[in-house]
Amino acid sequence: MNLSIVISASIAIFLSVFFFPSFNSTYWLKWRASLIPSTKFGADLIVKNGVIFTSDPSFPFANSMAIRDGRILRIGNYSSLQDLSEYGTKELNLEGKVVVPGFIDSHVHLISAGLQMARVQLKGVNRKDEVVRRVKEAVLNANRGSWILGGGWNNDLWGGELPMASWIDEVTPDNPVWLTRMDGHMGLANSVALKLAGVTNLTKDPNGGTIMQTADGEPTGLLIDAAMELILSWIPEVSVDERREAMLRASSFALTRGVTTVVDVGRYFPGSSVEHSWQDFSDVYQWADSSGKMKIRVCLFFPIETWSRLYGAIHRAGRALSNWIYLGGVKAFADGSLGSNSALFHEPYFDDPHNYGLQVVEFESLFNMTIASDMSGLQVAIHAIGDKANDLILDMYEYVALKNGKRDRRFRIEHAQHLAPGTADRFGQQGIVASVQPDHLLDDADAAIRKLGVNRAQKGSYLFRSLLSSNALLALGSDWPVTSTYPLRAIRTAMNRIPPGWDTAWIPSERLSLNDALIAHTISAARACFLENEIGSLSTGKLADFVILSSDSWDEFATGGSTSVNATYVGGIQAYP
Repeated sequence: MNLSIVISASIAIFLSVFFFPSFNSTYWLKWRASLIPSTKFGADLIVKNGVIFTSDPSFPFANSMAIRDGRILRIGNYSSLQDLSEYGTKELNLEGKVVVPGFIDSHVHLISAGLQMARVQLKGVNRKDEVVRRVKEAVLNANRGSWILGGGWNNDLWGGELPMASWIDEVTPDNPVWLTRMDGHMGLANSVALKLAGVTNLTKDPNGGTIMQTADGEPTGLLIDAAMELILSWIPEVSVDERREAMLRASSFALTRGVTTVVDVGRYFPGSSVEHSWQDFSDVYQWADSSGKMKIRVCLFFPIETWSRLYGAIHRAGRALSNWIYLGGVKAFADGSLGSNSALFHEPYFDDPHNYGLQVVEFESLFNMTIASDMSGLQVAIHAIGDKANDLILDMYEYVALKNGKRDRRFRIEHAQHLAPGTADRFGQQGIVASVQPDHLLDDADAAIRKLGVNRAQKGSYLFRSLLSSNALLALGSDWPVTSTYPLRAIRTAMNRIPPGWDTAWIPSERLSLNDALIAHTISAARACFLENEIGSLSTGKLADFVILSSDSWDEFATGGSTSVNATYVGGIQAYP
């Protein structure tokens, strides 16, 4: 009976194929396809005719690549990709343009950057009266009694004089004001804010912080590091909607600069709440991911005080929550900043001979949290700017590694700006990630010489080449909003090291090559946060994040300083413009 059915069906199909041509050309193909599982072997997109820098030392350049489902299917010469072109495959002719992997900014405060974009902007202001004018303008557009927030000021731009509450009191009689310095380690409060917070001449300095005072003992309005909490605790929490808008605003801007992934160390700094990072994780990032609004990839670091919470989250869900969100590790602080005279040094400040800087977290507490975090398998990143701070953290990392046993831990030091003789070699010997921000040297060169003296500043500042030569893993970033996220500028800064107003390089022996700087902003930056299997280079299997530059040849890119971003692709999809 079954055999008869099969024979009858076969005869029917035979007759339909040969006697009904129209049936043959449509139904037959559909019927055959229905019997075979649908499998796409070709590419969604083939990018061709470019100069594609892969960041892969074994195969540094290609002219074409094929992309499917957001990942690189194959990369090489155009002819080698022809078998991947099928019905529906799109092609993008680069017309000789240079392509690089999507840039990874290894150190940002993404939501803070987005918030700052909508507040009083003081970055680059070089006159006291302009500071006052911008604050006055903000007051005119604000409700009486509401907080005026902003920042980015750099007193070095107007000669070094530190601002005081008296500068802005006259134009802010009814509004509390808080304006952070560009480095985030110092802020200016007006008298209304000081009174609201109860800061007087009797208020004691908290551990890890300083309340600046006049010669008469009155607070000037400036608070450094942990002392900032005296004001911050009175500022209303930013709403969920504001933070979501800030993240999307900052992400859109990052794409214009070719940034496709950021290492976000959050809104956590000395004096702030450790809850901010976790609130942003749930309220902003998980919301954006679940609603399809993520624009760039983020690797999140959380306050080291909350290491057990992060361990639990990774244990439950893994490190990669999606292709957009990765749980990176924990972040801590060892000292303050050079500009605020709170970076920790072995020798006193040249312009402040009784000041060695601040250790903003008690060392025993930091040690205990580090050893617990590392024992749980978490990556640890610690902010250290002064030479003593860097040595203290390297000593601690060395001891923790010995105590907890050998593993691939990739301890990070964030900034590593000023190093004692021989310290750069220790980074390589201990396998430490040096997460550095080249554009900081543009602001710091003159200040470092004034604060440290010529000899110390010239020997130990921003030792990019020495760190790389020691076999340290060098990862470039911006510290946005301290400086703007701008990888192409950071790469040029690392190559040239010429601060504004200078004719020559600052410590020319520490310059990087174009190749070294590109690697440090792509594949090395990915390795620095354990993401090298997903991003950082353009090779088979990696996420297809890439940037099309304006340069028409590699030579033009290598020698010209005017290269810009023409387009940014995330997961093979054009995200900018």
